[in-house]
Amino acid sequence: MAETARWYVVQTYSGYENTVKATIEKTVQSRQLQDQIQVITIPMETVTEITDAGVSKTYDRKLYPSYVFVKMVYSDDTWHVIRSVRGVAGFVGASGDGPIPLTEDEVYEMGVEKREIVVNYAVGDTVRILDGPFSSFTGTVESIEVEKNSVSVVVTMFGRETSVEFELDQVEVISQ
Repeated sequence: MAETARWYVVQTYSGYENTVKATIEKTVQSRQLQDQIQVITIPMETVTEITDAGVSKTYDRKLYPSYVFVKMVYSDDTWHVIRSVRGVAGFVGASGDGPIPLTEDEVYEMGVEKREIVVNYAVGDTVRILDGPFSSFTGTVESIEVEKNSVSVVVTMFGRETSVEFELDQVEVISQ
């Protein structure tokens, strides 16, 4: 049974993130370890600054300076490939048994991987609420904000229409 790849955090010396990433990628390519070391990334964010002169300047900034995130199947070989790279200080959370992988929730919260949310309903559709205090209620979609993971649904309670916010996966479209 093949092990699944997990995310690990590699600490680098200050300013070595890009060099470490490039070196690991070259080593993976030359040793054909693509199935073992699958993704090497430096999480970035786009920042727009407005100077005193009123000129806007946009650039990418590292979310976690001095850290590189690696999705790999942990083994003695992959550990050695990473640790032998110039500029690597070590794995974060390393213990006697090896580095501790990130949990799925940590991976998404830190912005290392993005969850793709597919919404199969639109504004105006009739939906059923799946959980929470409004479970089994139906309503009409008023607005959808995918980036905020929210949907606004108008439900009728006690003869009055009320707008209620839900997470995107808390409602499902009622088939026509």
